Amino acid sequence: MVSSKDSKPRNPYLDMLRPEIADMNIALPAASALLASYTAIQSFPELVPFIIAIIGGYAAITSSYVYNDCCDIDIDKANLPNRPLPSSRITREQGLKYSFLLFVVASVAAFYLNPESFVVLLIAVLTISIYSKIVKRTTPLSFVPVGISYGLVPIGIWLAFDPAGILKGTSDTILPLPAIFFGIMMCVTDWGFTLSGVSRDVEGDRANNAPTLPVTYGIPFTSKLVSVFWTVGVIASLLIGWTASLGPVFFAGAIIGGIWILAQALDFVKNPIPDRGSQLFIQGARYRGAMFASLIIDVVLSLTIASYTGLLW
Repeated sequence: MVSSKDSKPRNPYLDMLRPEIADMNIALPAASALLASYTAIQSFPELVPFIIAIIGGYAAITSSYVYNDCCDIDIDKANLPNRPLPSSRITREQGLKYSFLLFVVASVAAFYLNPESFVVLLIAVLTISIYSKIVKRTTPLSFVPVGISYGLVPIGIWLAFDPAGILKGTSDTILPLPAIFFGIMMCVTDWGFTLSGVSRDVEGDRANNAPTLPVTYGIPFTSKLVSVFWTVGVIASLLIGWTASLGPVFFAGAIIGGIWILAQALDFVKNPIPDRGSQLFIQGARYRGAMFASLIIDVVLSLTIASYTGLLW
């Protein structure tokens, strides 16, 4: 739940949304919605629900960023002094109101799409809020709830376009395999993503008695664990494609991107220093954004070709 250091000032409210990783945070709900509709009904999702899902998913993710900033002002004064809250560009009260506004946007979107999605949103928000308020300062395993909460994001989006029927008591199966692997991929890669950024913040966390994994066990150990998480995440991404019967565009993106991010993770193992962790944090966002983009392109091409072929026949 960290961000790269800023080289020039931006609007503080925009800054708190982490625009440097916006591609990943927008592509995730878009890819989840498209894949759910593709596997469930072999068609594009309806345009209005699709747009609402992207807005709601993005608002849910960024709401957690803002709330985390409100809880970490003391730590960020050491690690990220130019961030909006530690630099006093906005107050903590303003930050909390902003976080709540984003949560309301996400809640309205989720409830409109499917009450099941709303339930998943509440679980995810509760999990990440407990992390930000309590867990980060009590255990080196604080990264675990972060990954769980982000693993729930594609699940919540998926249910909006392929309802499980749990609330109505009509469910035969909870989720199809592609949705399960999507959630696993997001959860595990977020562990690697988060720990990479936390490695950069080790001195500030130590000074403020936050027993993160790098503080407790060191960056060299953390870098090895990060490489394991990225390896599992890349495998899970391939399982998404296999179980959803995706095409060559997705697999090309997933394989090339997977090899690249694993090479970056290995370089972190060879160079376990804070700056390399910060770099891997941003690279992890680029990898996931590119992988989601390859999924989107693959599904759009497949559905377009199928539609065109159907018209011919």
